[in-house]
Amino acid sequence: MNHWIIFPILLPALLAPILVMAARHDIVLARVFSMAGTLLSLALAIGLMHTAATGTVLTYQLGNWPAPFGIVLVLDRLAALMLLLTAALAVAVLLFAIDGHDRQGRHFHALFQFQLMGINGAFLTGDFFNLFVFFEVLLIASYGLMVHGGGAARIKAGVQYVVINLMGSTLFLIAVAMIYSVTGTLNMADLALRVPAVAPADQALLHTGALLLLLVFALKAALVPVHFWLPGTYAHASAPVAALFAIMTKVGAYCIIRLYILAFGASAGESAWLAAPWLLPAALVTLALGMVGVLAARRLGQLASFAVIGSMGTLLTAIALFTPQALAAALYYLLHSTLAGAALFLIADLIARRRPGAADALSVGPRFAQIGLLAPLFFVAAIAMTGMPPLSGFIGKLLILDAARAHDAAVWIWALVLTTSLLAIIGFGRAGSTLFWKSMGEPGSFPSRGGRQPLAYVATGLILAGPVALTLFAGPISRYLDATAAQIFAPEGYIATVLSPRPNLTAGDAE
Repeated sequence: MNHWIIFPILLPALLAPILVMAARHDIVLARVFSMAGTLLSLALAIGLMHTAATGTVLTYQLGNWPAPFGIVLVLDRLAALMLLLTAALAVAVLLFAIDGHDRQGRHFHALFQFQLMGINGAFLTGDFFNLFVFFEVLLIASYGLMVHGGGAARIKAGVQYVVINLMGSTLFLIAVAMIYSVTGTLNMADLALRVPAVAPADQALLHTGALLLLLVFALKAALVPVHFWLPGTYAHASAPVAALFAIMTKVGAYCIIRLYILAFGASAGESAWLAAPWLLPAALVTLALGMVGVLAARRLGQLASFAVIGSMGTLLTAIALFTPQALAAALYYLLHSTLAGAALFLIADLIARRRPGAADALSVGPRFAQIGLLAPLFFVAAIAMTGMPPLSGFIGKLLILDAARAHDAAVWIWALVLTTSLLAIIGFGRAGSTLFWKSMGEPGSFPSRGGRQPLAYVATGLILAGPVALTLFAGPISRYLDATAAQIFAPEGYIATVLSPRPNLTAGDAE
C-alpha cells in the first residue's frame, strides 16, 4: 500500500478542526495555516501525479481490509490529474480570498479545507457508498461557503442550493441501494465484474439504479434538465467561492467517466454504454442553453454562470462519445474550462467592487478605477472562455470536433459547437464593449471600494496563466491525457490492482 494516497484527504480533514479550535479569533494565523496546508496539498498532488504518470495504479486499503469488503482509495492517472487541478485552483482561490473576502464571515478557512477534503475524497474513492459520503462532506462545506458573508440574495440562493442537493443525495442513496440489491457490491472494480453477470430478470432494476445515478451526477454537473440551480448559486456566491465551485461541476463529470466506462462500458454485456443515448442529447441542449444564456445575461456574474453551463455542455458532449480520442479531448477541455471559468468569476468581482451602485451590471457607466488593468484581464478570460485562438479553449474545441467526425451525430455536434461559440463571442463582446469601451468615454468616475487588492490580481493572473500554459505545453499535456484515456478504456489494470491481494500493478502487468 502507498500511504501517501490518503494524505490529500487526511491533511485538510485534520487542518479544518485545528482552524476552528486554535485560529478562529486570529485571522492572520488562520490564513497562515490554511495557505500552508493548501500549498502542502499542491506538493502532494504533484508527487502523486509524478507517480501515476508511470501508469501504475495505486491503492490504499483503510484498516488493511481487502476490497471489495473494506474502504479502498485508488490513484490512477485520472484521479491524479483531478487532484492536481483541485490543488492548483485552491491555492490561487485562497490567495484571492485572503485579500479581504475571508473577513466577511466566520470559519471561512475551516470550511474551505473541509471542501477540499470532500473533493479530494470523491476523486480518490474506489467505492460508490464512500463516494456518497465524500459528496456529503463537500456539500455540507459548500452550504457554509455559499452563504459566507450573508445578504438576502445569497441566503435565498443558498436555500435553493441546499434543497436541490438534498434531493440529489436522496436519489443517490436510492440508486446505490438498487444497484447493491442486484449486484451485492458497491466497489467500482468489483461492480465492473458483476454487472455483466446480472440475471436478465434483474436487468431492469440495475438499469434504473444506474440511470438514477446518472441523474444525480448530471445534477452535480449542471446538465439539462437539472441545471437550473447553477446560475443563481454561482452568481450570488462570493467570488472565491464561485471560483472554487468551478471544480464542483467537474466532480459530476468525473463520476460519469468513472462509472459509465468502468462498470457500464464495453464489457458490461446487456448494460454496455447505458448512458450514451441519454447523455449526448442532454449535453448538446446544455451547450445551446448555456451560450444563449451568455447572450441574454444582464450581469457579469450571470454571464460567467451561463458560460460555465455552456462549457459543461461542451465537455459532456465529448464524454458522451465514449471513445479514447474523445475522452482525451474532453479532459483537455476540462482543465481549460475549469481555470477559465474560475478566472471569470474573480474578474467579475474585481470589476463589481470598483462600480458601487452599478456593481457587475452590464450597463454603461463612468470610468472605474484600474479599468486599464481589468480590461486586458477580461479580454484574456473572454478569449479563453469562448474558445477563440490562440488560447487552449480553441485547441480543446478542435480536439473535440476532430474526435466527433466519425460519430453518427457529427453534423449536430459540429453545428452546435461552432454556432454556440459564435453566440459566446457576441455575448462576451457585448459585455466587454459595455463595461470598458463605452464606459471609457463617459464623464466622471466611480469611487473605488476595492482598493488596489494586489493579492487578488496576483491570484487572477495565476489562474489566467493556466490556459496560456495549456496552450504552450499542449503537446506533452495531450500525450499524458491520451495515456489517461487509454488507461480508462482498458480497465483491467485498475480492476486487478483493486481486487488482487498482490502489490500495485501497471496496466501492462494485468494483461
